[in-house]
Amino acid sequence: QVQLVESGGGLVQAGGSLRLSCAASGRTFKNYGMGWFRQAPGRERDFVASISWSGGSTYYAESVQGRFTISRDNAKNMVYLRMNSLKPEDTAVYFCAAGSTGATLYGYAYWGQGTQVTVSS
Repeated sequence: QVQLVESGGGLVQAGGSLRLSCAASGRTFKNYGMGWFRQAPGRERDFVASISWSGGSTYYAESVQGRFTISRDNAKNMVYLRMNSLKPEDTAVYFCAAGSTGATLYGYAYWGQGTQVTVSS
């Protein structure tokens, strides 16, 4: 069992940066691939980035490639999403998920409650 709690969201101007954090509980955290997804109002939940259990492999949606960086610290049971050059279209609720490195929702068994990111123009 893994419980996930996101933090670090907020309001930022376009071009700014934020770092989201995801705190995981459970001794098996280090065995899981981890992902970040986001959901804007009226839209589906979309893949943003994922990272393998070791941190050795990372994957990104095309829309955030080169601007966002996913990382993890297994000693601290933490996953991070560094977001640079933010755009208004990045506005969404961001969710942390555990269980896969895929770009679809279905491989992820555990989800956090989400943190709001709002980018003003």
